[in-house]
Amino acid sequence: MSQTITNQPVEEVGTMKRDHYAMIINGERVESSANEAFDTYNPAKGEKLATVAKATQEDAEKAVQAARQAFDHGKWRKYPVGKRARVMNNIAAIMRERFKELVEVEVLNSGKSVGAAQAQVNQSIEDFEFYAGAIVGHRGTVNNMPSGFFNYTNKEPVGVCAQIIPWNYPMMMAAWKIAPAIAAGCSVVIKPASLTPITAILLNEICHEAGVPEGVVNTIPGSGRVIGDYLVEHKDINKVAFTGSTPTGKDIMSKASDTLKRLTLELGGKSPNIIFEDADMDAAVAGSLFGIYFNTGQSCEARSRMFVHESIYDEFLEKFIEKTEKLQLGDPFDKGTHLGSIISRDQLETIDSYVQSAKEEGATIATGGKERKIEGFENGHWYEPTVITDVTPDMKVVKEEIFGPVVVVEKFTDEKDVIQRANDTEYGLGSAIWTTNQATATRVAHQIEAGIVMVNCPFSAFPGTPFGGYKQSGFGRELCVETLDLYMEDKSVLSYYGPKPINPFGV
Repeated sequence: MSQTITNQPVEEVGTMKRDHYAMIINGERVESSANEAFDTYNPAKGEKLATVAKATQEDAEKAVQAARQAFDHGKWRKYPVGKRARVMNNIAAIMRERFKELVEVEVLNSGKSVGAAQAQVNQSIEDFEFYAGAIVGHRGTVNNMPSGFFNYTNKEPVGVCAQIIPWNYPMMMAAWKIAPAIAAGCSVVIKPASLTPITAILLNEICHEAGVPEGVVNTIPGSGRVIGDYLVEHKDINKVAFTGSTPTGKDIMSKASDTLKRLTLELGGKSPNIIFEDADMDAAVAGSLFGIYFNTGQSCEARSRMFVHESIYDEFLEKFIEKTEKLQLGDPFDKGTHLGSIISRDQLETIDSYVQSAKEEGATIATGGKERKIEGFENGHWYEPTVITDVTPDMKVVKEEIFGPVVVVEKFTDEKDVIQRANDTEYGLGSAIWTTNQATATRVAHQIEAGIVMVNCPFSAFPGTPFGGYKQSGFGRELCVETLDLYMEDKSVLSYYGPKPINPFGV
């Protein structure tokens, strides 16, 4: 804890790579009220990376009150939208200046490959640029009314928002949530994942350096059960945005009901990837490879159920396995590395337990299926990209989210058959279709029960495209203009300007 600094303004933070990271409350770096800290790790090496201040409920209360004061009495929500937009563009500019540092810290704390981290930090920057532009044009309406009446709607920020960030995309998910919230004029309290808290803290520091007033953005790392629950149940929190597992989302929904909070929930997935007989084979193989193995398979919309038409099944599977076996695991900072490490030993053991259950239930491990030791990273958490065949619909690996580099492959016979099987899941986040027939693509896209459909494309989202799910994958959409409405209230103002007073009762 040699670099611990108590109550230091964030403008004086210095380097981004440190031995210790403090919380940020009301524009200051502060330590735990209980003088507690926890270790955060580099999962690629299994080594301690830094210590992080561990928030208590007392600290959470301070953060909520700082955000409440900033919202109720502060100037941020009263800024003209053009001024808010300039500050948000300043955030993006500072992030670009420190791009390499942000990528380095993201790789160290998450174990992801440098290529993945670069793409995700870049999108984080673009999120702030996108919402800086979107908020300028996001306004209320003037409505047609009977003669003598005038009605307009005014969009006002919803208030103080708790934002709970997952470990798989630490910076990008923080940006997805912070950017639309502060663009709308809200104040926020961020609870980053304990496994990957660092870049959320750094992003908060950058927000203040760029001109976001004190108290508008606060970051309190700590226990999900202690801090997350406290925020969800707090009477001064107006909205909760959460990305994570479906069971946790259900728990949040239940706890938030007592105070009738607004919710945005982006939850689990078991996304289908459908390859029709007329697909461009090379494109489908390459796109499907990325669709499951990007971010080491640790992604809610990973296309982990692959359906291949029976007429091309053998050829496709051979090519897919061949390319899977060429994927490189190793030093995350090596540009030739395709898959980074698994986030933790617990997560690796969970992934392996699913693979072992598939073997026990009679499936075939076509390739991969075990932990790998990497030279120079022997204490890290590495798992081979895995392909499982000969599965049946009742197997755990087919039904449940694995959250790792594991794909199950099935044959299908016709369009009706594959649509039914693709929709046979409690989830509905992502999906992919590979076909050269536009009619097939359109027809199937309209019948897939998912919030995202990728057609001949391995990418699921860009700033401006709605991201969110059907069914138990949650509700609400992030990353698009409409997200702003999730952080705003529509106030209707109805005026009368007629020449005579209105006297409805006539008395």
